[in-house]
Amino acid sequence: MTAPLDSFRTVRWIRTMHLVLQGTLLLTFLAGLNYVARDHAARFDLTQHRSFSLSPETLSYLHLEQPVRIVATFTDPTENPEVRGLLREYAYATEASYDPRGGRDGRITVEYLDVYQDRRKAEDLGIAQPNAIVLICGGRPRTLLVDELYLFNKNKERAGFQGEQVLTAAILDVSNPVRQKIYFLAGHGELSPDQVEAKTGLSAVREQLKARNFDVDVVDLTVARKIPADASLLVDVSPQTRFTAAEQELLRQYLGANAGRLVLFLAPGISAISLGLDDLLLDWGVLVDDDLICDTGAENLTEDNDLLIHAFQPHPITQSLFDQGLWLRFGFARSVRPDPGRTTGSGLTTVTLAATSTSAWGETGYRLGRPPRSGSASNIHPLAGMSPPDRLGVIVASERVGVRDKLPFSVRGGRIVVFGTGDLIANTRLALVGNWNVFLGAVNWSVDRDSQLNIPARPIERFQLSLSAGSLLNLRYTLLLALPAAAALLGLLVYWTRRT
Repeated sequence: MTAPLDSFRTVRWIRTMHLVLQGTLLLTFLAGLNYVARDHAARFDLTQHRSFSLSPETLSYLHLEQPVRIVATFTDPTENPEVRGLLREYAYATEASYDPRGGRDGRITVEYLDVYQDRRKAEDLGIAQPNAIVLICGGRPRTLLVDELYLFNKNKERAGFQGEQVLTAAILDVSNPVRQKIYFLAGHGELSPDQVEAKTGLSAVREQLKARNFDVDVVDLTVARKIPADASLLVDVSPQTRFTAAEQELLRQYLGANAGRLVLFLAPGISAISLGLDDLLLDWGVLVDDDLICDTGAENLTEDNDLLIHAFQPHPITQSLFDQGLWLRFGFARSVRPDPGRTTGSGLTTVTLAATSTSAWGETGYRLGRPPRSGSASNIHPLAGMSPPDRLGVIVASERVGVRDKLPFSVRGGRIVVFGTGDLIANTRLALVGNWNVFLGAVNWSVDRDSQLNIPARPIERFQLSLSAGSLLNLRYTLLLALPAAAALLGLLVYWTRRT
């Protein structure tokens, strides 16, 4: 008589139980593995330049109190892989900032939007520009162009990726509930942000500044007779009439006692003395010449006789021009330079940011209707001892930093940027990338908005596999036939081994 444990039925049941237990253990193992991966995930970046890791400085800043929504308006899903990878890292790094029980959500969420295919959603978000990155926090938007995240070489090819420092600075700015306010001066025939005319309007500047989380308003000192207390920056574009003594004193007090900030555009045709700004500018070590810049170099002029500026000094204002290999295009311009007689050792730093070519000169007799004469003794010529040498300056920046009570740290004072032209940011010229970048750099530097954190740029690493038509055909047959055939052969081999 056969023992119960040796019967075929018992063996079949035991084998079935083994299979059930093995399946249960496998499912339990997979469930536990997924639980560990979800709640105790660990990532290791093995790339040479840490391409898939945020820097410690960025991680220290990402303790946000409000959620930040990032909308990328890329039209081609294959473009800008560095940006897409970086955005994933921001979203991953802030996942732990979500605490529904405590009512805290400091996450960064990322979504992609095609403004052409999903117009209704784009209109609801107030987004119309393709290939841009829009950051939204608490209803405050901040727009970045994709090119702002890259460094360019002389051939205008992407040579480096600085997306992390630019995006981190933008996140810090948009998550700040306080919006800095920029006032455009009026009352002296200036160009106005309320005007939409192509050559005399600044409406495009207003919209661009609003998209970068600035408030923009206009103040007429002849009416208000005071500078608003919430003014982070004053901008005066091409004034035509004289500032009164009271207005001059307001500006002097604002820049000096209140450490104010001023960006000034002075078109040729009216002197600083006639405007009543000569003493104020001399206080800040800036000398504005009463001339008209002329140039004979064909490479320095356009067909419309606009002046092309290619020479720049290293400075936070001009950094984007260096990074992207940009240039400036001026209309009528005058020379602006540091005052050689300015007092040194008073904490005042004045530097020329942009300059003409070495063949340019400042024509002083242009009002007389005479043709330009480079050899005239009354003209203003580049000086070899001035920086940059043998060129005429067209943009000057000045700041005053003082030491209080002999303490080892300095106290930030006022800042002023003077442009020797009046139409650099008019609606027709703002489309020029260099013009907009240098103005935005002047604004950011003036209001202490740090767009260049201490995060190094990363090289762009791209790998491309080139296959001929024959190689692609062989690869297709390998995937369709060779791999299944190898699997079938292995199965037959296992079957034959078990049979024998």
